[in-house]
Amino acid sequence: MSILAQRLSAIKPSPTIAVTQKAAELKAAGRDVIGLGAGEPDFDTPDHIKAAAKAALDRGETKYTAVAGTLTLRKAICAKFKRENDLDYTPDQVTVGCGGKQVIYNAIMATVDAGDEVIIPAPYWVSYPDITLLAGGVPVFVECTEANNFKLTAEQLDAAITPKTKWLVLNSPSNPTGAAYSAADLKALADVLLKHPHVWIMTDDMYEHLVYDDFKFATIAQVEPKLYDRTLTMNGVSKSFAMTGWRVGYAAGPLPVIKAINVIQSQSSTHTASVSQAAAAAALSEPMDFFPAWRKAFQERRDLVVKMLNEAEGLSCLTPEGAFYVYPSCAGAIGKTTADGKTIESDSDFATYLLEAEGVAVVQGAAFGLSPYFRISYATSADVLTEACTRIQRFCASLK
Repeated sequence: MSILAQRLSAIKPSPTIAVTQKAAELKAAGRDVIGLGAGEPDFDTPDHIKAAAKAALDRGETKYTAVAGTLTLRKAICAKFKRENDLDYTPDQVTVGCGGKQVIYNAIMATVDAGDEVIIPAPYWVSYPDITLLAGGVPVFVECTEANNFKLTAEQLDAAITPKTKWLVLNSPSNPTGAAYSAADLKALADVLLKHPHVWIMTDDMYEHLVYDDFKFATIAQVEPKLYDRTLTMNGVSKSFAMTGWRVGYAAGPLPVIKAINVIQSQSSTHTASVSQAAAAAALSEPMDFFPAWRKAFQERRDLVVKMLNEAEGLSCLTPEGAFYVYPSCAGAIGKTTADGKTIESDSDFATYLLEAEGVAVVQGAAFGLSPYFRISYATSADVLTEACTRIQRFCASLK
């Protein structure tokens, strides 16, 4: 009899983490590798946030906190939701987890029974399906094509809903595509959801502030207040504040769901690190004076990468509204052969042979549920991105 639980056979390790680790291993072995797999800002956590953490340490705030998070942090989260999203929550409607991933994990584990369906628009963040499978749920993938900017339409949503549907997961701006839902997009989806009162909505708003040009961020409970009582609005400090390693995500929603999430958390991590919570409270409470410069840098990087990828033979790339990813098509490279005679039969082959030939690590579209594409994270310097895209152009030009 195997020591391993049978449920483990239904899931796989995170492909994005695997690509980042592979790039690190090759670098350690002396290879010249540019890793474009990690969804992590290259900026440092702002000094005032680090100072708040140091002050918390000096005050001796190193003990256990409430499972749901400190009252100070939950009040700061409530104030953020009111100030930025026009959403009213009380501290007991807020839960804090060790990153957004744990909040989503807790929510699915607390609400999904065997056979319950979770609608997941594809391309999707790699963890949504596996978390659903671990809970015994059924991921229902809806393919969102490039023709519709990788976004779910009202018609697609209506067709995907069944009596077994428990959740719709909405990620905007999206990982992996950077596509973002406007208020009008969300209103169209909300009109469908109002017809199906048994369906709950989980919004992953982690990239909220990372929007470009004139795009205006919105979240669905803000756009359609009638959905407030069945929406879990999730966010965190990882991306907008360059705090990935601090591990702080949070969500607000109806009290019964928040209480259930806290029960799950009480039997796992108990709570997020006390010092991280103090840092997050400062992040959410202080002005984001540093952020316009970050956003400008990200937008310039986006424009650089999109331009260079569209100049590569066999590739095409949309200009996304947000996040720090692009999701170019490599359809024009499928069927071609590399300089050493290998045939590219999939986006996984494209990513593998690109890494072998030019030392550029990207994540294959198959990992996100829509091929033939690949994901690039442009959360690194313009110089590194220029070199990486030059190598990609050279690789594409070498294909026959």
